Amino acid sequence: MVTAKSDLSKHERIRQTLIDAIATGEYEPGQRLPSELELVKAFGASRPTVNRALRELQLSGVIERRAGSGSYVRADAVARGYMFGLLIPELGRTEIFEPICRGMAEAQHDGHHTLLWGSSLGDTSNIEDQASFACRQLVAKKVSGVFFAPLELTTEKDTINRRIAEVFDRAGIPLVLLDRDLVAYPDRSRYDLVGIDNRRAGYAITEHLLKTGCRRLVFLGRPRSAPTVDARIGGYKEALADAGPAFEPHVCRVEPEDAAEIRAILERVRPDGFVCANDFTAAHLLKTLNGLGVSVPEQARMVGIDDVKYASLLSVPLTTIHQPCADMGAVAISTMLDRLRNPALPPRDVLLNFHLVVRESCGARNAH
Repeated sequence: MVTAKSDLSKHERIRQTLIDAIATGEYEPGQRLPSELELVKAFGASRPTVNRALRELQLSGVIERRAGSGSYVRADAVARGYMFGLLIPELGRTEIFEPICRGMAEAQHDGHHTLLWGSSLGDTSNIEDQASFACRQLVAKKVSGVFFAPLELTTEKDTINRRIAEVFDRAGIPLVLLDRDLVAYPDRSRYDLVGIDNRRAGYAITEHLLKTGCRRLVFLGRPRSAPTVDARIGGYKEALADAGPAFEPHVCRVEPEDAAEIRAILERVRPDGFVCANDFTAAHLLKTLNGLGVSVPEQARMVGIDDVKYASLLSVPLTTIHQPCADMGAVAISTMLDRLRNPALPPRDVLLNFHLVVRESCGARNAH
């Protein structure tokens, strides 16, 4: 195998080495790649690290993985249309991005388009340097466009996101944002964005809890969250305002696993329901409430947004908003192609519809 750059992380080195080997014909379309065990030995890596590299190649549409058989080069892996960059810092941490990437890889719009991963950004002190390196990687590869999910939950996120956008602007490479903008709501950046109407989602999920009989609803989100959460808060407040003056908004920005903070909210507001910014927040809040002796949904009802894989598997299955992630990926490809064909188009919000998934956490079955 070709030796890769030493300044890449281990999983990126594995991924890039395999990409180079496929591009040079060392592995041909339809050919089986070395097994995970062989890659573990060849790179001196752990099995999860190898698995992550292969998963990203699969999501990029370069290989297909067959259960019990192995990983194979896709027949169209070297048949290129455009080459697009992927810069998704939270892949593996925020579950909606994996099905979005899968939808992008499976989208066929007049030919196969290569999806190239930029260097991952980790939870480390030098995240700004990592972001700069990831951008330089993609610019050096002369990608035709970049799909970017702006960073959240760090104190430097706004500065880093702006600098990332500026790098691609200077290189003349268009950006399509995934799920969230890179400026605070209600401001709007000048880039196309593919997602859902988060304000409407916040309204819909709040309205649902109100219909189950809740009267004291808390919106719970993590500090330094993405602008999508601000939009969801806007929808939550609007739904309460429409319900009447007796419904007071309570927006709390705390970590959901912080038992002391959650106990303080319970004592101060005495909520009978929680509107959570997303399913991750809801899952951690459910565990915290259980530890505090608060039963869901009997004492406090709960809803989330995203409908990630584990939402139905929680100790109390979660009522949530389902995002059409695979469709978002396909639409993102279409949006990028439109931008390349018509660079003068004004920035667009391409918003897909969502639907409510009712499960036990909202107490709806007990309410009827």
